[in-house]
Amino acid sequence: MSRNRRGRARGAVDAAPPAAMDMAPASDAGAVWRDLDRLREAQIGQASGGLSPEGLALAWFDWALHLAAAPGKRAQLALHDWSCPADASGDPRFRGAGWRLPLFEAIATAFVRTESWWSEATRGVPGTTPHHEAVAAFAARQLLDMMSPSNLPWTNPEVLGRTLAQGGRNLWVGAMHWWEDAARAAGLAPQEEGPFVVGRDVAATPGQVVMRNELAELIQYSPSTDQVEAEPVLVVPAWIMKFYILDLSAHDSLVRWLVSQGHTVFCLSWRNVDADDRELGMDDYRRLGVMAALDAVGRIVPGSRVHAVGYCLGGTLLAIAAAAMARAGDDRLRSMTLFAAQTDFSEPGELALFIDPAQVHMLDSLMWQHGTLTAAQMSWAFQMLRSNDLVWSRVIREYLMGERPKPSDLMAWNADATRMPYRMHSEYLHRLFLDNDLACGRYDVDSHPVSLHRLRLPIFVVGTESDHVAPWRSVFKLHDLTDAPLTFVLCNGGHNAGIVDEPGHPHRHFRIRTRAPGTPHLPADEWMAETAIEEGSWWPAWQRWLVSHGTRKRARPPAMGGDALPVLGAAPGTYVHGR
Repeated sequence: MSRNRRGRARGAVDAAPPAAMDMAPASDAGAVWRDLDRLREAQIGQASGGLSPEGLALAWFDWALHLAAAPGKRAQLALHDWSCPADASGDPRFRGAGWRLPLFEAIATAFVRTESWWSEATRGVPGTTPHHEAVAAFAARQLLDMMSPSNLPWTNPEVLGRTLAQGGRNLWVGAMHWWEDAARAAGLAPQEEGPFVVGRDVAATPGQVVMRNELAELIQYSPSTDQVEAEPVLVVPAWIMKFYILDLSAHDSLVRWLVSQGHTVFCLSWRNVDADDRELGMDDYRRLGVMAALDAVGRIVPGSRVHAVGYCLGGTLLAIAAAAMARAGDDRLRSMTLFAAQTDFSEPGELALFIDPAQVHMLDSLMWQHGTLTAAQMSWAFQMLRSNDLVWSRVIREYLMGERPKPSDLMAWNADATRMPYRMHSEYLHRLFLDNDLACGRYDVDSHPVSLHRLRLPIFVVGTESDHVAPWRSVFKLHDLTDAPLTFVLCNGGHNAGIVDEPGHPHRHFRIRTRAPGTPHLPADEWMAETAIEEGSWWPAWQRWLVSHGTRKRARPPAMGGDALPVLGAAPGTYVHGR
């Protein structure tokens, strides 16, 4: 499939939500006025960091008007017992020994009680729309997090102690850290080259690029065992960030570990798109990514079915592709594994705070103007969901205490930003988040709806306990969408750290249970309560599952590219270096 670099991809989906459609023809009398509205919304979005003021205003008015009309709720708040016991030591911000001193303990306790009052004030107001109530509670929490006494040098005993001990040097060093970060954010200073270099320290598992098209490269990794499993493993990562979250340093690379266990591993590496790619849609990623990779793997390892693995958005795409293949009678998949990937978006967690019609209209307008959604615009929402962990703790550590964190491969990967094309992300927001088309059997592929109920292949699903991007209860909902044999794993950690869970990693545990076809499954919380905890990494359990759903050992690994495809260059390829 070819594509004009400044036009629409041939073969991309023809239908798109009205808000996602590109500029209308000049003959459309309303086009100019719609474009004017988009331009205005995009300008507001630039100033607000992509947050819709209209959406916030609607939520605030809904909450405030209903609170004003609820005398019982207001009386309850007025009679709130401010002397009720409150233990601030359970809050990570106030766990240090300095917070046990009487003055600072009183400050922390008063703040915790204030947080409790505002939580009560923004919840349970009769008549308030649930979404608006959640937004109001979220906004109150953000303001309180910002005003926490732990964020102020004169009310944080640990910062005060450091300042006295160092004569204020920590504050000077912290100010320099802030200036460096501000200069890089403004483009006034180059991005710092860290100790983790792509292709040398991370994304360094040996292999070769065996396929390349305008959207993706396919990497085939070199074997490290004399024999390999008959069925190869194809990894479909998300294109929100670079693929090498699954190929970090040698000790925590899932790809390298799979190869060491005797698997032939292929992995897609997506190109970092730019404004010229604005018309790439979800179906382009399916065709040029998943389906093109399956075609290539089939030529390299002919006659073998494939264990397909999808991570995050790549897992959602893989589920769509698998459902379309099931409808078409395409049986090339031996099994499907989904890492922290949602297929039912009816309860996507706190991320839904940023996904309502007003907010999506703003994101659509920003992407319409620029052609892509940048990583900075995406990361803002994720950081706000865990502002204490991802924002304010960093402010305290780096700008008040004067400490830079020790570099890690995961931090280096997280800073390697990517972009998403306008049409694809708009389709994703409208068709999946807002309309939940995939779970409802309304998602079209090749002009026909696909259904996850058609899936009959074995499925392995991983959710992580503290995931704020794809909450595990949302990931768990796949149980309701298919009667296929499904093994679900719940591990500790978050969206990234829970997946990068190499054997030997300390303080790791997981739960695992399989639901056979035709048998009922437990609700998520009952499943968690009744499934025993196992210590260690879930990787070996998954590898045993892959082997149990395979067939036989091959005498020798397939050659790079097999006998059909030319080798295009060494891993990690060229697309991973795109900025």
